[in-house]
Amino acid sequence: MNISKRASSIARGINRAFWFNKLKAFFTVDFLIILVSFGLFCYQCYQSIPTDEYVRRFDITGESFDTIILKYVTDSSQYSFPMREYVYFIGIILAAILAYQFLNLLGSFSYTARIRKKLKPLNELALKAEAISEVPLDTTKFEELEAAILKVSADKSGARIATGDQDLASIEAALNNLLYRMQEARMQQARFVDDASHELRTPIAVIQGYANMLDRWGKDDPAVLEESIQAIKNESYNMKELIDQLLFLARGDNGRQKLSMERIDLSAIMREVWEESTMIDPDHKYLIDDSENCFIYGDFAMIKQSIRIFVQNAAKYSAKGNNIKLSVKNNGNKIAYVVQDEGIGIAGEELSHIFERFYRSDKARNSSTGGSGLGLSIAKWIIDAHRGNVEVLSRQDIGTRITVFFDMVA
Repeated sequence: MNISKRASSIARGINRAFWFNKLKAFFTVDFLIILVSFGLFCYQCYQSIPTDEYVRRFDITGESFDTIILKYVTDSSQYSFPMREYVYFIGIILAAILAYQFLNLLGSFSYTARIRKKLKPLNELALKAEAISEVPLDTTKFEELEAAILKVSADKSGARIATGDQDLASIEAALNNLLYRMQEARMQQARFVDDASHELRTPIAVIQGYANMLDRWGKDDPAVLEESIQAIKNESYNMKELIDQLLFLARGDNGRQKLSMERIDLSAIMREVWEESTMIDPDHKYLIDDSENCFIYGDFAMIKQSIRIFVQNAAKYSAKGNNIKLSVKNNGNKIAYVVQDEGIGIAGEELSHIFERFYRSDKARNSSTGGSGLGLSIAKWIIDAHRGNVEVLSRQDIGTRITVFFDMVA
C-alpha cells in the first residue's frame, strides 16, 4: 500500500477522537434543546391551571404526533393540552439545527483534509517509525559496544572506547567525552587530596617541632618558651584558616553553602572594604572610585568576602607604598567592581591557573607572603554562585587588574 495514503495509528486515534467529540457535542445540543423546550411547554400549560387546583400527576397520551396530548390531573378535574403545535414547532427547530450540523460536518471533512495534507510529513514519519518498530532489533552492534566499554578502565588516564564501527562512531565520541571528564574529575580530586595533605602537614610539623623544643629546652628558658608559644599560635591559626577554607569549598561542591540573596548596593560594600583596608594596612595607599545606583542581587557577606580576597591578594604581592585602587562601575545592564594593584603581576602562562585550588605561582611560592592557595578559588566560587564573570589582566612587574561583572537590578 502507498505509504502516503495510509494513516499511522496515532493519526487514526486523533481522527476518531475528533469525530467522536464533534458528534457527541451535536447530540448533546439536540437533547438539551428538546429537554428545555419541553420543560417550557409544560410550565406554560401548568400556569393556565387555576391556582386553587393541586396537580397530582401528569400524563402524555396519543397514538400519533397529531393526537398527542399532555394531561394534568388535579383533585377535582383533569386538564388536557394538545401538543401538536409544540411538536411541529420543535420539529422545525430541530430540522434547522440538524441542517446546520450537517453542513458543519461537511465543512469539517474539508478542514480535516487540509490538516492531513499539512501534517503529511509527520504522518509519513510516524509510519516509518512504526515500520521500524516492527523489525526485529539487531543487538550485535550494541554487544560490541558493551564489550569495548568493559575493556576500558576508568582509572587509567587516556583510556578510550573504540569498536572500529562507523555506525557507532557518534556514540563512541559521546562516551569518550564522558570518560575524559570522569578521569579529569578523578585526577582533580586526587590532586586536591594530595595538596590538602601537604598544606596541613607543614603546620603540623612546625607545631610538633616547637613542642619537642619546649620539651627539651623551653621549660626553663623564657626566650625559647615565648618563641615556641608564638610559633604554635601562628601555625594553629594558619591551620584553622586552611580547614575553614577547605570546609567552605566542600560545602560549595556539595550544594550546602547557603546564600542569603537580596538587593544590595555594590558601592556600599566596596566602600566598607576600602575603609577596613585603610585602617588595618597602613603600608599601602588605597584609592576608591565608586558610582551611584550600582545595585545587584546577591549575598552581602559573600560578595564582601570575594572583594576582600582580591584586595588582600593585591596587598600581598605589592611593595610597600604602592597604590591599590578599588572601583565600582555602572555599565548599563552590568555592574562591575575592580581591584587594581601595582604589584609583581602574573605571568601569561599562569593566568589560566590562578583560580585552581592550591595553585600558587612560582613568585608567590618563593615570597614570604604565605597563604594556602585557596583564596582565589573561594572568590571564584562566590562569583559563579552569583552568576557573575571575572576578567583578569596582568603584566609582570606592572600590576594586575581584576574586574568582576554582575547583572544589574533596578
